[in-house]
Amino acid sequence: MNIYVGNLSKEVSEDDLRDAFEPFGQITSIKIIKDKFTAESRGFGFIEMPENQEAKSAMEKLNGAELKDKTIVVNEARSRA
Repeated sequence: MNIYVGNLSKEVSEDDLRDAFEPFGQITSIKIIKDKFTAESRGFGFIEMPENQEAKSAMEKLNGAELKDKTIVVNEARSRA
């Protein structure tokens, strides 16, 4: 399952996301989306977890959680139309 994580602080790294999500289960990939010109975080990213139940648990527990002084938004990623 692909998970969207939004409202990320510019200081959040992929390792920070791994630390937050790993307690819920296995992670296939983590990608913070960066501006192609400045290489600065655009404030959101995606996490892929192979087990749907683990992913759902992570979304329930982490949506609205604090990460580096910002309240993050966590939900199922929707594919672009």
